[in-house]
Amino acid sequence: MKRKTWFTAAAIALGLALALAWAFAPRPAEVELAAVTQGRFESTIDEDGKTRLADRYVVSAPLAGRLARITLREGDTVAAEALLATLTPVLPAMQDERTLRELRARVESADDNVQRAGSRLERAKVAMAQAQNDARRTEELAKQGFIAPTKLDSDRLATLGTQREVDSALAEQRIAAHDLEQARAALGAVRPGAGAASTQRGFAVRAPAAGRVLRVLQASETVVALGTPLLEIGDVSRLEIVAELLTTDALAAKPGSRVVIERWGGPAMLEGRVRSVEPGAFTKVSALGVEEQRVRVLIDITSPRAAWQALGDGYRVSVRIVTLAEDNAVQVPVSAVFPLPAGSAGAGPDADAASRFAVFLSDGGRARLVPVVLAARNGSAAWIRSGLATGQQVIVYPPAAVRDGVRIAARKV
Repeated sequence: MKRKTWFTAAAIALGLALALAWAFAPRPAEVELAAVTQGRFESTIDEDGKTRLADRYVVSAPLAGRLARITLREGDTVAAEALLATLTPVLPAMQDERTLRELRARVESADDNVQRAGSRLERAKVAMAQAQNDARRTEELAKQGFIAPTKLDSDRLATLGTQREVDSALAEQRIAAHDLEQARAALGAVRPGAGAASTQRGFAVRAPAAGRVLRVLQASETVVALGTPLLEIGDVSRLEIVAELLTTDALAAKPGSRVVIERWGGPAMLEGRVRSVEPGAFTKVSALGVEEQRVRVLIDITSPRAAWQALGDGYRVSVRIVTLAEDNAVQVPVSAVFPLPAGSAGAGPDADAASRFAVFLSDGGRARLVPVVLAARNGSAAWIRSGLATGQQVIVYPPAAVRDGVRIAARKV
């Protein structure tokens, strides 16, 4: 019995020792693996943009006057030289009875001046005829020697004087006629019914180009001053996209770069090209209160018009400007690449910046640190120029427990 007890105790002790050894034995680190792939790699600049018309026309009043009600509405199509609005002369201020009587008296006075000027003209013509007759008789007598030559010169000068009197009387008659016309115009403007007649004469404001009405700035009938904006028109088939990039990013967005347009409201992505980068930058305060230097990049939409005909002026879109593209690039998830620690192999002071990166490779159930040459990376993938081969497995988001040579096990999803 004593011998049996010893065997039992030994078995229990051995079991406890094995259990402790199993409990404290190092276990493989659970990691998430991803395959090294080969395919198209693109490095992009992602930013929000806004559509705008390539050509916008603000139609304003070319002269002061009364604007008739504009019947056009936003979205209406107009042709070039189409009638947009009509301007008519402004009616004069309302006058009281005293003013009307004064205006009538002015007309009558001007009429009397015209008659007086006519009478003076007739008198001047009679005097000129008399002087001409005297000059002819003096000429005949002077030829016969009955009159001195000085008398002949005096009659000729008198004839010229009467001619000047006739010219002066004609000028006074024209002045009196103009005064009468002005007096009648002033009276006619305030006479009942004159306003209806004046509205028949209007100035037509026409469209400078074909397009659609974007905004009606003044729809109701009113009196407008010279240069008052009336409406905006533009061709919505000629849209461009404006994206405000950081100046450091804009240097890589060269004219001609491919652009992918997303989140514009349609079912598919659109294609575009960078047309130009404005030469002047501006300061913009971000949502975090940080001052940023930004520059506007102009993008043309190259997709067919039928694919984006629902887009309008001022719509918000998202753009991805492709700055680098490679068709057969070896790629890994960007979360698998990390910088080499200082002083480690491959991270010496003479190594270039692209060579100071590494990944953990899954090699026979163990993690192996592999230095790689990083060509470029975007938000999801990293392009590896050398160091990896297609089909190998790398550790994504390597935990702190992973070291070179540590046993690993793929995490079950």
